[in-house]
Order: sequence, then C-alpha cells, then structure tokens
Amino acid sequence: MQPQDGTWRAAWEAAAGAGRLVGRNLADLLLPPLAHDAPEATAGAGLSARAWSRVSFLEDPVCDGCGAAFEMDGGDFASERCAACLARPYAFARARAACVYDEASRGLILRFKHGDHQPYAPLFARWISRAAAPLLAETDAIVPVPLHPLRLLSRRFNQSAEIARPLARLARRDYLPDALVRLSHTASQGGKSARGRRLNVRKAFAVTEAGARRVRGRRILLVDDVLTTGATAEGCARALLDAGARCVHLAVIARVRTTREPPT
Repeated sequence: MQPQDGTWRAAWEAAAGAGRLVGRNLADLLLPPLAHDAPEATAGAGLSARAWSRVSFLEDPVCDGCGAAFEMDGGDFASERCAACLARPYAFARARAACVYDEASRGLILRFKHGDHQPYAPLFARWISRAAAPLLAETDAIVPVPLHPLRLLSRRFNQSAEIARPLARLARRDYLPDALVRLSHTASQGGKSARGRRLNVRKAFAVTEAGARRVRGRRILLVDDVLTTGATAEGCARALLDAGARCVHLAVIARVRTTREPPT
C-alpha cells in the first residue's frame, strides 16, 4: 500500500471512528445521558418520556403555505393551502413547523430562548429537519432570523442561529449566519396584534453586501423559533427576495394553531 494513495488514511479514520463509537457507547452505558428537561436517564440526549408525549408534533396533512394542520385529509383533489394562504399568500413560498406552540412546547422553547439552555438547539434542529424535509430538498442555503445587536448583547446568543447551524450541518446545506441583519431595535412582538407586529418590523431587516452575493439566485430556508402572525418572517423574506433570492421558505420549531383568518 502506497501512503500517497490515501487508502491508509481512510482505513485509519474508519478505525478511529469505530473506536470513538465504542467509547461513546461504553460511556452511555456507565453514565447514561440525562434528559434536557428532567434529571433522568434517556436512551439518547433528548426529552423525558413524559415531556415527549405532551408535545403536539405536526404531521401531514398541513398547509403548504403556513404549516398549519388541516383537520382532515381532503384527498387527491384537496387544496394544498389553507383558505388564508390562498387569499393572501405570505412573502415566503412554503413553511413547516415541527410542533404546535402550546403549553407543552412553550416551556421548552422559552427555557432555550431565555434560560440559555443550549442543549435544546441540536434537538430542535433534528425536529425541524424531519418536519421541513420537503423544504430542505429544495434549499441551497439556510439563513437564521437575526437579532438586533443590543438584543443579542442582552441575550448573549441568537436562538435562531443556534438551531440553523446544526440544521445546516444535518442537511449539508450552506449556512449563512450574517446574510441578514436587523436594522432597528424593535420592541418585543409579544402581546401585539397582527397589524401591530407587521408595523413593528416594517423595514427592520436588510441583506448585507456580502450576504447579497451569497443569496442571489439561490433558494433560501429561513429559520426561526416560533411562527405567530408571520410578520417577522415576512420582513426577512421580503429583504431576501429584494436582494435577489430565487425563493424563500420558512422552518420553525413551533407555530400557534391559527396565525390568521382568511379575509371576509
């Protein structure tokens, strides 16, 4: 075997990888990983069985435009979009959420978002990779919703970026953490009406000069934590489209059951 042909290196890496796997399995046997939400052992790093059973994961059929669950499968001739998305489509083309934002998921997300509970990030990334698989198949690059520098300073991390990074690694897609910036330090969206949320983030986002070169002509997956009215995602999507993105999809950990009603 010639050292230049690389065969020895591949064999060494395979053996090293097998050794690491054995070591990790042995460590898990002696010191089983703990659940993120409770001091109890789990088969793998994740939630306890009780917390897992309470999360309302979203399964097909869902609206292709906003990810909302349909009450029933309408069959082959049913519309892929809810009435609200047919009447007033979002700026983003398609959306998916891993679960419903309710009492069960809210505590997990807030613990991650405000409690600096970082182990949740790769867990949420795996949830999104499953729920947004159809979108990831059409994605060239992944962009997180940005925080304003002052908000980032107080929170110390961007929760959307912490999810988007491992998601990009799982999906083997380009990760563009600095493509979008938040120009204005807007007030929190919590407690605002749908119109108030839209006004709050109007012109709040922009694509950087370097980001414009990397998003132009490409299919972008925008990642955020929660979808409520969609105002923040709309602001980001419009900025990306104005910068030349071919299309923008949205993926989130959770969404409220109903983000909006169709116009009457």
